[in-house]
Formats: sequence, C-alpha cells, structure tokens
Amino acid sequence: MSVSTAAIDPSVCAPLPVLGQDVTVPLVTGGEVTYAALDYAASAPALQRVWDDVAAYAPYYGSVHRGAGYLSQLSTDLFENSRRTVAEFLGCRAEDQVVFTRSTTDSLNLLAAAIPADCQVFVYETEHHASLLPWRDAQVTYLNAPRTPGQAVETLERALADRDPYGPALVCVTGASNVTGELWPVKELAAAAHAHGARIVLDAAQLAPHHPVDIAELDVDWVAFSGHKLYAPFGSGVLAGRADWLQAAEPYLAGGGASRKVARRADGGVDVDWHTTAARHEAGSPNVIGVYSIASACKALTEAGFESLVAREQELVGRVRAGLAEVPEVQVLSLFGDDAPRVGVISFVVRGWNSSHFAAALSAEYGIGVRDGLFCAHPLVRTLLGSDPQDPGECGAPEAEPGERSLNAIRVSFGAGTPDEHIDRFLRAVSELVSEGAQWKYRTEDGRCVPDRGTAAQV
Repeated sequence: MSVSTAAIDPSVCAPLPVLGQDVTVPLVTGGEVTYAALDYAASAPALQRVWDDVAAYAPYYGSVHRGAGYLSQLSTDLFENSRRTVAEFLGCRAEDQVVFTRSTTDSLNLLAAAIPADCQVFVYETEHHASLLPWRDAQVTYLNAPRTPGQAVETLERALADRDPYGPALVCVTGASNVTGELWPVKELAAAAHAHGARIVLDAAQLAPHHPVDIAELDVDWVAFSGHKLYAPFGSGVLAGRADWLQAAEPYLAGGGASRKVARRADGGVDVDWHTTAARHEAGSPNVIGVYSIASACKALTEAGFESLVAREQELVGRVRAGLAEVPEVQVLSLFGDDAPRVGVISFVVRGWNSSHFAAALSAEYGIGVRDGLFCAHPLVRTLLGSDPQDPGECGAPEAEPGERSLNAIRVSFGAGTPDEHIDRFLRAVSELVSEGAQWKYRTEDGRCVPDRGTAAQV
C-alpha cells in the first residue's frame, strides 16, 4: 500500500480547486478572514470538478432502471457507469460487486446484516464507531490497541488461532486512523486473516481520499468508504467486494429495485424473487447524484495523479508535525510512533488548555475550522490520553469548562484542496494561543465552548 514519491516535487502539485475556498467568516476580534477548512477527516470540501459535473447532469436527472424515457435511460447509464468507475478506482476483481450505500457506516451495517449467523467478528478497539459497533448480532472479539504495526498483526494472529477453526470469521480494520492518521498494515492483516480462514473488510473512509486503494493488491474481501470524505457531497457511500455473502443474505432493505418478481400465493401470502446483483441491497430510488459525484471524484483524483497528491500531502504533514513539535506544550497523539507513515490527520492536546476551548479560539479568532472531542473513536482516544475507559466525555461535547483539563483532543486534517496558507495560519495560531493566550473570553453553551460575545480577555 505504498506510493513512491521520491521523484516527485510536491511544489509542482497545486491544491485541487474545491468549493468554499473563497468563503470568508467573521472574527470575534473584528473583521473577516478566508475560512481555513482543516476538518477534512470529518467532511472534505467537494471538488469543484465534482460540483461542475453534477451541475451539468442535473437538468437530465431522471429515475433509474425502470423508466422508458430518454432521461431515465440516460440516468440509468450514468448510474451503472459510475459503478464501473468506482470498481476501477478500487481495483476490484472481476467477480466483485459494488453496492452503493449512504456512507461508510451504512456500508458496514449492511455487511453486518449479511454475515452468516455463526460468524465470529474480530475488531480492534482503535476503530471508528462505524467499524466498532455494527456487529451487534455476531460473536465479537475486541482486540487491544497495538503499539506497532507488527504487534497489530501478531495480536490478530493470536486471536484467530484461538477461534473455532470451522466457522466463518470476519476481521474489520481501518486503513488509516481517523484519530492519528497512521496507516495500518492492511496487506499483512489480510494475509493473516486468510491464513486462518477468515475474511477481512477494510474501512477506507480515511484512506481512500489520501491514498490509492486496490482491493486486489491488498487482497481484502471488502472495502467501505464515504463520498463526503472523498470530496463529494453528503449522502453516498460504497461497499465493494465479494458477492457470495451479499447474495446469500436477505436484502438490507426490502422494496422496489431489490426484487425481480413478486407474486401472490394461493394461501394469500407473497413470494419474492430477489436480485442477486448489487441491486439486491439497493432498494428504493437510488441517490443518482450522490453516486455520480463519487464517480466524478474518483476520476478527478486519478486524473490529478495520486503520486503527486500524496507527495504534496506528505509535505504538508511534515510541516504540521514539525511546527507542532516546536511548541513544547503540544502533545501529538500516536499509536505507532513518530516514524509511522500517515495521512493528513493529526490529533493533539495542549497542556493547560481544554481542547474545546482551544478549538473554539482557533475558529473565533483565526477563522480556522478543526475538530475537537473523541472523534467517534472513544476507546482509542482514551487509550492515547491514558484516561480510564470509564471517564466521562462525549464525542464533540466536552464537559470541562474553558481552562479546565478535558478528556478530549483536537484534530487538524487536510488534503488535496488545502492551500499552504491554511497550514501556515494554523501553525501561527497554535504558537500564538499557547504563548499569548486567547484574546477573548469563552463559555460553555449546550456542551460546546463558544465566545462570550462582547467580552474580550484581559491580555
């Protein structure tokens, strides 16, 4: 899962045009500034190319698969061509299916509904809740957080060696952490899973926007990701991979589109012949625009050249990490250590600061949007912070007052559309807030730290 960037000069790769790059926001201290969107790990801004493609198609919008009219046929072709584009983007095998969903969470819940009844599931405590929580009807083994990639593989091998070797098993793992940005040894974990007769699903929500993902090369059984992380609008996602469990399972949603034939029985009941293609799990009128936007983003990233995009992002990662290292009060969170390869997702805490207070000051005083909280990965963040698993604290809703220690962190994330100026402003803001303090007073309101309007800090 490596991309060679040795011969690429990141300075020649300009940021990709994204929506909102010229949006200005007010500062609590007065005036306005261009908004610095540094929360890509939550939702990346849509690429301008994606928006233009969707706008060009919008007048031709029509129903999919069952309409006889020209616009319906055009939309159907667009929908199915988008499926092929995504399959190519992911390096799918000839027998793989691409199922369109609403998000990564939806994709993994779909797979959870399709696994055999006696399936054992293995998942690390380090996962995003989208990967950690869907397996409610399965026998789940939660694996402790590893501290090296090698330890991750060893932990999985031990757990799989202890399982019932005759029943089905599934491993769920992230490709890149949504907290630390660190790349996981996916290919090695897939080999370990298959050696013990298990299958593996890759949560690529944080990997696919930053790094090539090739199902065949990684030898994973499924990949799940979201459009809104991949520079497309909200409301679309993908589950791609092996078809057998999906074909054998009851449809994720029952309704039109999933059924081929429905007939009444003599006893008054209903017989249903369900599709065996991806349509089996795509009941209802599909999100054609969402699907097309994902395909457009896949094309845009491929045509821009992933090697160049990765090289530039790695240059930004290095600058952010070097800048944060110059501030002694900042502690960057990591599982695998400073030398671990990572994408543009970095979480940290600042000694003497409540994380929500710090994030609020970045927004209100510098026009910088970051994320604070537990990032829907509560067990991982608590492990990294060395706090008790039972300590209070909620995802995005810290309970501590400004100035008090909080059990949360701050996350800065960036990608293909991030200008250099946003990184420079962020590093300057961190340094100034730590050395000089906030210029404004803040209070907690509805679980969020917000500026106390009209009340400047005494500095």
